[in-house]
Amino acid sequence: MIWIVAQALSPPSPKAILRGDATIASPAHPVCVHTRLIDEVEEWKIQKTLDMARDMGVTTIVEFFPWAYIESTEGLFDWSQTDRIMLHAHNQDIRVIARLGLVPEWARQSGNENHTSNYLTPEYFDEFAAFAVAFVERYGDTVEDIIIWNEPNLAFEWGFQDVDPMMYVELLQTVYPMVKAAQPDIHVLAGALAPTLEEATSQSAMNDLDYLRAIYEAGGDDYFDALAVHTYGFTSPAGTAPSQHVLNFRRAELLREIMETYDDTATRVFITETGWNDHPRAVNSVTPAQRSQYTVDAYTYAEANWPWLQAMCIWVFRYPQTTYSQRDNFALVNTAFVPKPIYFALQAYALDQNQDDELWLPPPTND
Repeated sequence: MIWIVAQALSPPSPKAILRGDATIASPAHPVCVHTRLIDEVEEWKIQKTLDMARDMGVTTIVEFFPWAYIESTEGLFDWSQTDRIMLHAHNQDIRVIARLGLVPEWARQSGNENHTSNYLTPEYFDEFAAFAVAFVERYGDTVEDIIIWNEPNLAFEWGFQDVDPMMYVELLQTVYPMVKAAQPDIHVLAGALAPTLEEATSQSAMNDLDYLRAIYEAGGDDYFDALAVHTYGFTSPAGTAPSQHVLNFRRAELLREIMETYDDTATRVFITETGWNDHPRAVNSVTPAQRSQYTVDAYTYAEANWPWLQAMCIWVFRYPQTTYSQRDNFALVNTAFVPKPIYFALQAYALDQNQDDELWLPPPTND
């Protein structure tokens, strides 16, 4: 009874109002961000997130569309949340790169408490491919690119199975021809590899450079149209040179060198996650001013030096809920829709405006 009364007295939620027919200006330097809209409960928050993103200069988003959400019961598809996201993205003239993954319970083997929602075995590759086909058949006129899985070189993202690039290639071999038969113009992105320096003996991850080489050795390049890469800056400025033994933004160049070694120069690269963290106490973090500067520098560096790069997408625009962890300091906008300084720095870059000089000043000293 108390809950009913409280609901009756609460103000109504804002309405999700579509943008009118006014022309949306094209930014001088388009930006891509990774969003987390799939877990939004209220539609107006989807609309407001994309409205703020478009005002920042975003023309492309990466969004996660979990198989486990959409086909929680085998053969029954619930497209309601996905339809809402696509509706508002289309209204904002924002292109969607769709990341597909997360296994429904009916497609996971039972009896092992260590299995996670990322646990997918070859016996269900056909079912996952059928889901991907259903997705592109529904959204093929809106979505041009789909990412097959996420960070398969991490044991956690592979359901705590042994990290196995050969099995990932087998997944691509199953999904790619079925998707292409259904929608030939769809671009299938592989990889979404996590940057890691793990040794060969590690049970938690496989070095992303070694993993990519293994994909090519197995002939996996015949089963993707572009490579998805994750490259974070950690504590280094954007221009810091890459190294086999260091994780930084320009590690993407090492992955590109591997592609070129296998004469795969025509395939484009999508950086689907990148950025810096500005948590005040985390080991691999930077200051908010450094984060803004490094991120803008990353875009300008990539634009000048990486002709093979199709898009670069920042992790992450906004979380549906506060995580009370270091993850919150990757967001550009907090859960209350308050922009952080990096939002305005990227907006100035995207729209080719002058940024307030004070944003770039170092913190004052006690001298």
